[in-house]
Amino acid sequence: MTLALDPRHQAAIRRHGEADYPAEACGLIGGALDEGHKVAVQLVPLSNQRTDSARNRYLIDPDSFRRAQQKLERDGLEVIGVYHSHPDHAPEPSAFDREHAWPWLSYVIVAVRRGRAGDMRSWVLTDDRAGFDEEPITSEERKVVWQ
Repeated sequence: MTLALDPRHQAAIRRHGEADYPAEACGLIGGALDEGHKVAVQLVPLSNQRTDSARNRYLIDPDSFRRAQQKLERDGLEVIGVYHSHPDHAPEPSAFDREHAWPWLSYVIVAVRRGRAGDMRSWVLTDDRAGFDEEPITSEERKVVWQ
């Protein structure tokens, strides 16, 4: 499976990572399945609710997640992924990321080094929850929506 992200989505995720640096930025990716790949249609930027370790952990509080999910559903979309930044670290999932990941969702991680966003990669939790498989990101221009 691949994840289709509009270049404007990619830019928005990078900007969010830079804006929240040195804390991790986070948000949801709303979209749909289309011919064997996940297509992102809407980003829902959220606040990192971690009061400790915000530099290397993020927390989406349940009420914010529920409200974002309901908004996406009203728009005919589903949560297809979560994005977050890794301040001064590679865009690879950590053990903490693996412990808190859900199957099937895309986990887009952008590296933010010294306040500047760089590489972006997407990951999907393996069925046995032992790790992640990298998921290709394709750039597809589409009508995009930001909350």
